[in-house]
Amino acid sequence: MMAKRVKASVKARFSKFYYGGQAVMEGVMMRGRTSVAMAVRRPDGSIYLYEEPLEPRLYRNSLFRLPLLRGLLLLWETLVLGTRMMALSANVALGLEEESGKTAEAAGAQGSGRPGGIALAGPLVISLGFAIVLFFLLPVFLAGLVPQPPGQTWLNLLVEGLIRLALLIGYLLLIGRLAEVQRVFGYHGAEHKAINAMEQGEPLDVPHVRAASRVHTRCGTGFLLLVVVVSIVAFALLGFPSLWLRLLSRVLLVPVIATVAYELLRLGAAWYHLPPVRFLLAPSLALQGLTTREPDDSMIECAIVALERVMQHDAAEEQGQDADVPPFVTSR
Repeated sequence: MMAKRVKASVKARFSKFYYGGQAVMEGVMMRGRTSVAMAVRRPDGSIYLYEEPLEPRLYRNSLFRLPLLRGLLLLWETLVLGTRMMALSANVALGLEEESGKTAEAAGAQGSGRPGGIALAGPLVISLGFAIVLFFLLPVFLAGLVPQPPGQTWLNLLVEGLIRLALLIGYLLLIGRLAEVQRVFGYHGAEHKAINAMEQGEPLDVPHVRAASRVHTRCGTGFLLLVVVVSIVAFALLGFPSLWLRLLSRVLLVPVIATVAYELLRLGAAWYHLPPVRFLLAPSLALQGLTTREPDDSMIECAIVALERVMQHDAAEEQGQDADVPPFVTSR
């Protein structure tokens, strides 16, 4: 009987759906089971609320619910969906909804229903390439400049990992000094607070959300830290081949490392109530101090609006109602 209870508890923790999101320009994006919603503060103070359905072939495919493979879905979401929403939010925040031709209304009129699209492919590839060069390839070259005893290849790999970690922290510190990024970090804090309040069963209003923590066990910042840690182990298992093979492995293993890091992130979130897990996740939560700021009420309102929107459609689906979500825009 005890074994069955433990098995049921483990299954419940790993099958639980986790709401997630990200900060965008002057707003917050939230992802539910069936849709993604984004609430952006317009220059006039009103809230621009955009929602579109999630691709069912991906998000409702049992294949992408399997460990490791679901990490690939996370990468798609972060790189493609996140980039599109960031571009759309920038247009809205600047008051360029009509002029840009990239807003949701324009996309819907053309029949695509998706803002951005192919136009974002170039910047996305450039951004991804820059990240791989900076955080995966550059550390290989820099580690090679450090004098090391002959035969101590493990030391080179350790130095490479430490350089990668230093570059990550330095990059976050550097961009965190920009005023525009500081506001994005404020919305990042609002996103965390809203999800924390929801998961704790608190009402989704400004006072209760403000009282919630602005750090979260499933934060993307913690994911980046796990990527660094997993990369040290993964590259150590490969040994110390020639320089070109090392560079090639750093590029080819990026998706593998990311998916493993994602599974570890879920594992930590599921068992965070255990003291050993809380201890192991302490560095991840501490690093979030670099990418979150205490939000003001207007930022919290955006996070609440986006989260409530996706929760409404998820509730409708659970009750057997039509949960189809056509792309739409509304004001508040």
